Amino acid sequence: MNFFKHFAIGLRSYWKAIAFIRTHKLYWYLPIPAVLMLLIYYVGSLFATWQAGWSDEQGCLECTNMNETIWFLLKMLLSISIGLILMKFAKYIVVVILSPMLSIISQVVEKKLTSNEYPFSLQQTLHDVKRGLRIAMRNIMWEYVFFLLILVVSAVGWDEVHKSPFFYLTFAIGFFYYGFSFIDYVNERRRLDIDQSIHFIRNHRGLAVAIGSIYSVFILVPVDLGKMVDFTGFLGHPFETLGTVSFQFLLWMLASVAPILTIVAATIAMDDLVDLSKNIYADNKEFDMKDFKTDIEQSE
Repeated sequence: MNFFKHFAIGLRSYWKAIAFIRTHKLYWYLPIPAVLMLLIYYVGSLFATWQAGWSDEQGCLECTNMNETIWFLLKMLLSISIGLILMKFAKYIVVVILSPMLSIISQVVEKKLTSNEYPFSLQQTLHDVKRGLRIAMRNIMWEYVFFLLILVVSAVGWDEVHKSPFFYLTFAIGFFYYGFSFIDYVNERRRLDIDQSIHFIRNHRGLAVAIGSIYSVFILVPVDLGKMVDFTGFLGHPFETLGTVSFQFLLWMLASVAPILTIVAATIAMDDLVDLSKNIYADNKEFDMKDFKTDIEQSE
């Protein structure tokens, strides 16, 4: 079946991506998401500390009317919410912020694979950002629609939802949509519109699931950055403290390298699948449009 063939291409691309990053010295990109994740977490901790440090005198004991009370409650709610979002969802925010850089890395990988070049255009960059947001919103919407449907079916047939065999489909659906997002960086350069990209990825579900599965394993690991920098128990329990810090550091590194490794793997997989050297939209390529459309139809 094509699904398993494309799935195998996606898994192999990760092994190729590791060698590719080492060979072409792309590893200097790796610290960027790691530092960004720490920075976001640090800002979140500042919000949390700021809120926790409010004294009674600074709080609502000085509120003299309803407006001051409402303002105080809103300020407290906002600070807690921002702090929790930045601290608990730092690695998800990183991926969104890194979208322009991931697009550039994908172009770099394609150039090294095929010599394709793409001229920089601010208008095109803004278009890419807008397209990425539309794709992200669409994927989030459909992923949660399927999640709710599976949840309802599981709740009807099983007392404990997580014990339903259907519940595990939620992971596969998440893999698909994560992979979708990374593959679309390449489809955009092939000048496939969103509908064409959707059609292409539906016909190559195995590739999307494979790309998204490895990424999900890395990005969904439960990293606690607070524990990674917590040495308060070192004097009393040095080995236990070092073990906890080291383990969290390893999980943090896996989550940090995931976006870079995945975009490299997705680009390599797409080259194996459709031969990106035939993309006429590269700045240094001149192909017959009719032949190019034929190649796209065959790849679908």
